[in-house]
Amino acid sequence: MSIPSELETFVVHFGEMGSRWGFNRTVGQMLAVIVFSEQPVNADQIAEMLSVSRGNVSMGLKELQSWQLIRVHSKQGDRKDYFKPIGSVWDLAIQVLSERRKREVEPTLSLLRSELMTESNSDNQFTRDKIKEMHDLLELFNTWFSDIQRMSPESLQTLLKLGSGVGKILDIKQKLSRSSK
Repeated sequence: MSIPSELETFVVHFGEMGSRWGFNRTVGQMLAVIVFSEQPVNADQIAEMLSVSRGNVSMGLKELQSWQLIRVHSKQGDRKDYFKPIGSVWDLAIQVLSERRKREVEPTLSLLRSELMTESNSDNQFTRDKIKEMHDLLELFNTWFSDIQRMSPESLQTLLKLGSGVGKILDIKQKLSRSSK
């Protein structure tokens, strides 16, 4: 089983993007194979398509499962595990963002909270102000992302299509607020 030519570009690209998303090239390629395959695929098929070892595929599948991007699918009469994406492309995107938040934002927020709660022996108010500013930004992001996670894909699409229109409304609101003072 080889990679269909129309899928090859995506497999290569997902491999390149894997490290930016938080996992290695092979895991990114495996995700592409699973996402762009019409039917669930098993580990042997993935290994053959990507020309990688079965052990490498097994470790990569565990990584994708830890990210909650794929799920196991069973076929009646077949003892092999097959894999398919957890849901739609929207579901995958939200899950990647959620995992990145858990792995990157939350530890940073914990550090910032801890630093803000300790009594500073330092007179460096500039540093404390920057820590507070960073904390407040990440808290705002966290709250916003929690709201986004509860939205349906249709609502998210509508929100994203509003794009700069929301910014224009906020600009008008600010101008009106300033003129009423």
